[in-house]
Amino acid sequence: MAIELPKMNFRKKGVEHVPIKAFQINESTIIAIYKGSLSPFDILIKYRQKLKNEKWSNIRTPKHIHWTVDILMKMQSYRDLTQEFLDFFIDIWNKTVPLKSEQERQSLDLKTLLNISAKEIDKFKELSNKGEYSIKFLILLAKLLMLQEKTNRADAYMFKRVLDGLKRGDDLFRVLSTATLAAGRARR
Repeated sequence: MAIELPKMNFRKKGVEHVPIKAFQINESTIIAIYKGSLSPFDILIKYRQKLKNEKWSNIRTPKHIHWTVDILMKMQSYRDLTQEFLDFFIDIWNKTVPLKSEQERQSLDLKTLLNISAKEIDKFKELSNKGEYSIKFLILLAKLLMLQEKTNRADAYMFKRVLDGLKRGDDLFRVLSTATLAAGRARR
């Protein structure tokens, strides 16, 4: 039996927004990208999750604070593995290049975005046991947020600053403050 997926269209200020692309991460998570308005090739990211009552959540906008809290939850049980996962994210940050054309934005696809070996995903699979998000979702979300940030600002640094703070073990309030600031700057 096929899973019936919810639509990812949403209305804001009387305008219907239709995704450029929607990706089904697993049977309970969908993530979509839309044309954004902050730069010529900006992307807006939204997602839905299946709730415990088997209904789908409202369409949500992921923020840096969401994945940061999830990483902190994972770190409580799997400190060393989470540190390796942060190194993995820092490597992705260093390799991420901004979108430079409409064609690049239109051609984003799950296979390219998750161009990671199954072995690499399996290495971090245990982290899915803690927190709210699966590893596959976190990787895709991080890649999209990094792509969004670097596309909108050539001198982007907030995502990297949050990663570095988590990696260094900065105090909780400093990390959350940086993640909250990043979320506020991302959608101005």
